[in-house]
Amino acid sequence: MQLTSVAFQNGASLPADYTCKGRGVSPPLTIADAPEGTQSLALIMHDPDAVGGRDFLHWAVWNLPPDTARIDEGHLPAGAVQGTNAYPNQLYGPACPPAGSGLHRYIFDLYALDTVLDLPAGASRQELEASISGHTLATAQLIGAVQS
Repeated sequence: MQLTSVAFQNGASLPADYTCKGRGVSPPLTIADAPEGTQSLALIMHDPDAVGGRDFLHWAVWNLPPDTARIDEGHLPAGAVQGTNAYPNQLYGPACPPAGSGLHRYIFDLYALDTVLDLPAGASRQELEASISGHTLATAQLIGAVQS
């Protein structure tokens, strides 16, 4: 399975549009080669380089249809459900590292699941991770970086 973006290459700088210094919208994402048997997709975007050593959750989405090939900029496919991020709200939380805090990696982790999750909107990252445990068929990752 592959996760890419037309807006940035893996490991390259995350464009300002997807940060708090720009429009703060979610980037366009492309999904390819989800394995046979995939019933839904889940996506977690997080910053493991957040100040204080915590792994800051920016976005949690699940029940993306299994045939999703694109997630358009600033939009989600019908049926997708969002969890509560660290801001806390149920939206895409743009990258916004504090000035002088160094390089931050914004990691998009994609999961192909063998089930549709019975998880309500607003669920926590911990609830999402517990729900996907044992149901993951494949994973893919895309990283965008921001130097503060």
